[in-house]
Amino acid sequence: MQLHELKSPLGSRKRRKIVGRGQGSGHGKTSCRGHDGQGQRPGRGPLLSSEGGQMPLIRRLPKVGFRSKRPVIYQVVNLESLQRIKEGTVVDAAYLKSHGLIKSPAKPFKILGNGEITRALTIKAHSFSKSAQEKILAAGGTAETMQSIVPLEHPA
Repeated sequence: MQLHELKSPLGSRKRRKIVGRGQGSGHGKTSCRGHDGQGQRPGRGPLLSSEGGQMPLIRRLPKVGFRSKRPVIYQVVNLESLQRIKEGTVVDAAYLKSHGLIKSPAKPFKILGNGEITRALTIKAHSFSKSAQEKILAAGGTAETMQSIVPLEHPA
């Protein structure tokens, strides 16, 4: 098969509707807009949220929860990826970045307990899951929580 022999599948390239080109086209006179009212006139049509007197869905549903404008999004590192590190190594942001386990040393990262660890490592992270902390301590290592680098408030 050559490049010039390629064809798009049937029905994937639909022709756009041409309106307002005479009665014979079937889309003449009012150009498929009907005779009168808001939908026939130019400009913005009716709002999609408008339900014609019925209480709108967005107002019928209860308000739930809270979403922060500045959420703290952690980079995730699993214990299974730390298993290959030599015993006695200090694992911090710079080490993880140099080994490609996190994207940015400036952003906070969290150690999760997925997998097993058998070597005693000193791990410095912004946060640990309970299971990760227990596994690190059981292996004879230490889990040190670093001070968060994300400011809680904007300076005045």
